Amino acid sequence: MTKNKNNQAIWNTRVKKKSSSLYKKVGSSIDLDKRLYKEDIMGSIVHVEMLFRQKIISFKIKNKIIYGLNKIEKEILKNKFEFHKEYEDIHINIEKRLFEIIGEDAGYVHTARSRNDQVVTDLKIWIKSSTKKINNNIDKLIKSILKIAEKNIETIMPGFTHLKNAQAVSFGHYLMAYVEMFIRDKRRFENGMTSLNENPLGVSALSGTSFNIDRNYTTKKLGFKKPTNNSIDTVSDRDFVLDFLYSSSVCSMHLSRIAEELIIWNSDGFNLVSLSDKVVTGSSIMPQKKNPDLLEYLRGKTGSSYGNLFSMLTILKGIPISYFKDLQDDKQIIFNTFDTLINCLKILDEVMNNLSSNKKEMTKLAGMGYLTATDLADYLVKNHSMTFRNAYQKTALIVNLAEKNKKKLEELDITELQKIEPKLTKDVIKVFNLKNSIKSKKSYGGTSFDNIKKMILKYKKQI
Repeated sequence: MTKNKNNQAIWNTRVKKKSSSLYKKVGSSIDLDKRLYKEDIMGSIVHVEMLFRQKIISFKIKNKIIYGLNKIEKEILKNKFEFHKEYEDIHINIEKRLFEIIGEDAGYVHTARSRNDQVVTDLKIWIKSSTKKINNNIDKLIKSILKIAEKNIETIMPGFTHLKNAQAVSFGHYLMAYVEMFIRDKRRFENGMTSLNENPLGVSALSGTSFNIDRNYTTKKLGFKKPTNNSIDTVSDRDFVLDFLYSSSVCSMHLSRIAEELIIWNSDGFNLVSLSDKVVTGSSIMPQKKNPDLLEYLRGKTGSSYGNLFSMLTILKGIPISYFKDLQDDKQIIFNTFDTLINCLKILDEVMNNLSSNKKEMTKLAGMGYLTATDLADYLVKNHSMTFRNAYQKTALIVNLAEKNKKKLEELDITELQKIEPKLTKDVIKVFNLKNSIKSKKSYGGTSFDNIKKMILKYKKQI
């Protein structure tokens, strides 16, 4: 090996002058993409195994390279590996160290591939693994929500539209709405696996390679389903990044919605839920305060997830196909989104395990706002052969009467009701009972206690 050859840029034979200090500063991505070391080493090992199988490199060279790569992985795991900014990224850092360990034979590792297909391969493997971690954390969160829902099947609260009391529902049912959202989030991440499962390795810089490689072999060994179909598209494709960022943004939005809900319910104006001291903070000036800062953190972090998605969309919209330096930013965007989402899922899980419902306050609030008015309209349709619109008008008049006399619907006596609708009998009073109202909502997906029990059981078996 010639003197100092390994310490120079790979392209120094062609590019004669050293990079400016400014370029070195902005061109290096090693501080970010060193997270991809496992994926990079895995891809390189499978690549050289394929090169040997195809008789492109010898058995001896293959073993030397794999030995060196395994040694590098151990060094990184033990924090004994020195990352160099002048080598730009994780790929070249590993390759340079491989030269130091095994000598000139390290030069064979890059046969029939480019950093362009290498980085996409690493990134896809990393996102596949990260997607599984996200879904595992979503499962954990769903289980925590199911536990609270099961304890609150018969906890009565108002359901809201326009943040106004609308109809009586079970608190358990309310919580199960978020279970549905998070299950859809899981499905979105799982759907993203389709594009993630196409193997980029072997398309090289953009045109493929003249070497007799076996992309089906690397596909199988790296856990992909099939090789990509078009070499130019492969190195320029970041749709899978957008899919991941979009799925993360929607999941973040759901985290923000439940956080906002709990912030409102925990406020002194509602007082529907209480938070343990483990998940609140105090005030620097007001000794009595207990603030839901963690929930506010969740609500705020959604903005950064949205920003990352739009950053990637903006980068991609102006790039002709094939590889460009602009794409280097994808890793920072992805890593930031993943770290934030995992953290937020863990935070909400912690909050849910330190949350309790104020059942009396929920029932009290459900007694305000004439929540059983729709039940009365339905009763008139079913028992007195009215059209729903006629029943609606009659019910509105009864609500007006109750409001005028400052009474709840169940406080009106039968004579008052009969002045508006003479056909009514005393059995109508049971319609105004909140528990009866909830029990009656037996349609599939409705808030009846029996429905909720079935759905909780269903998801406990699934998760």
